Parts: sequence; structure tokens; C-alpha cells
Amino acid sequence: MTITQLQYVLAVAEHKNFTLAAEKCFVTQPTLSMQIQKVEEELNIQIFDRSKKPIQLTEIGHKIVNQAKNIVNEADRMQDIVEQQKGFIGGEFRLGIIPTIMPTLLPMFLNNFIKKYPKVKLIIEELNTDEIITRLKNGHLDAAIAATPLMEEKIKEIVLYFEPFVAYIPQSHKNYSKTEIEVSDLNIDEILLLQDGHCFRDGILNLCKNVSKNEINHFQLESGSFETLIKLADEGLGITLLPYLHTLDLKDSDKTKLKHFKEPKPAREVSLIFPKTELKIQIIDALRATIAGVIKGAIVFQNVEIISPMSKK
Repeated sequence: MTITQLQYVLAVAEHKNFTLAAEKCFVTQPTLSMQIQKVEEELNIQIFDRSKKPIQLTEIGHKIVNQAKNIVNEADRMQDIVEQQKGFIGGEFRLGIIPTIMPTLLPMFLNNFIKKYPKVKLIIEELNTDEIITRLKNGHLDAAIAATPLMEEKIKEIVLYFEPFVAYIPQSHKNYSKTEIEVSDLNIDEILLLQDGHCFRDGILNLCKNVSKNEINHFQLESGSFETLIKLADEGLGITLLPYLHTLDLKDSDKTKLKHFKEPKPAREVSLIFPKTELKIQIIDALRATIAGVIKGAIVFQNVEIISPMSKK
């Protein structure tokens, strides 16, 4: 059997459809089906149960697919070894970034990176944490930038920086006059939150659960952007919490409404994450070094308490 045949097997296992898998592999459906059938004949087993819709893996098929992933990864690693030996940093690199990090961090490092490493074709996608984890595991992303720790067995995390939570409190609010606030000053029922699916939202809920014994029944408003939350707060509809880097670009008049937490400051841990197979590690290292170089002067908090980004169900 060949690496290409195993890639076809993995494509069908992922898409559960021969026609769609063929499209993704840029071959005709009969060609893909024939090559997979050759693998099954060589092994004298059925990898797929074609009688079910969508197509399902057989019991032995699950084991074959797991092994195929290992073999394809190791084949990719051979090219990596050659490129590392030559000191080559280039080629396609797929990077995922969560929505609450993308707008602030990406402009800080992207220009520096593409100038320093012009041979890298950086393909960047804005994805939520669950999508990132799935794509890293499926081999559809090479790395990602997300809030951690994620506690994923097959994913490695390298911490880039710690980013404190900052409260945005309008003048009409009772805590506006405070120089610094504490977590105990928060009332979950008046905090304007991002929509469900954002890990920054989950971080806020986890932060409040750590100190509040009240039942959380509902929230007044939820939005998909920090800009909307700020405007709603200014209308007297509550307060909101922002990641520190997002506060740097606010208007001076809005910065007067920012209230920092007393130390240790509640914060999120932002990391570069990638599969433990460490494919394209030379590009990952270059990316980490570039981000470290630009973030060092912008964010230097150390006395922080890391709040989990994972939803507590």
C-alpha cells in the first residue's frame, strides 16, 4: 500500500462520503474508491461499512485509521527532517487563532513575521477553541493561538504571555469611583458577556463561580464583539470585562472607565499550541520567537491568577 492510498482512507474516514473525500483529494470518485478497495484487499478486511449512511468505520477500520494517521504523520516528518537539516523555513503553514485574540495580537506580529520569513505561506483562520482542537487533531491546522490550559493529551502548549482581565465600568456604576476592584465586587447578573462559544466568556463565568454562591439564571445581553459590549455598558446596561490588549486601542475617554483588578490579577494564559508530533517545528519556533519579540514590551504582568478557559458543565 502507498501513502497516497492511506491519505484517501483518512479522507473518507473524516468526511464519511466517498464523493466528498474524492473532491478534497482532487481525484475522481472511482479512482479513490478503487485505491481504498486495494488497501482492503491487501489487508483482507473491510475498513468501511458502506451499507450505512453516512459511511461508518468498522471495528477494525477504527484501528486501521489510527495507524494510518501515524504513518502519514511520520512520512510528513521525513520532509521536515530534511528541511530542518537545510535550515529551510518555508512552505504552507496553517494557523488558527481564537476570535478574542485575533484582532489585537495578529497586527502586532504579522508584518514582522512575513518580512522575516518570506518563504512561509501563512494561512490564518479565525476559529473558536473547539474548532481549533478538532482541526489540530485532524491535521488541518499546523498550530494555533488560544487560551490555555486545554488539557488535551495530543496537543502541546507553549505559553506566550499572561493577559489580565480588565473591567469596563461606566460612570453611572457604583464601582466607577474605585481605583482598583476585586473579584468580589463583580455581580454576574450585570456583566455583559460574549455569546456562547467564546472561551473568554467561559473564563468570566469560571472567575465568577470561584467567588459567587448565587445561582446563575440568565444574562441580560450577549454579543459577538467587545465593541458592542462597550457600547451597551455606556448605555447603562451593565459592565463588561475585556482582555488587557483590547484596552490599549480604546479612546482616552473610554480608558477612564477601565478598572484593573488587585493582585493577583485574574488573567488568561495565551499559548501557541500544536500537535505533539511537532511537524513543521522550525516554523512554530520562528512564530513563537516573533510573537515573543513584539509582546514583551506590551504586556509584562507576572503576579496573576490563571482562570480556566474551559466551560464548566
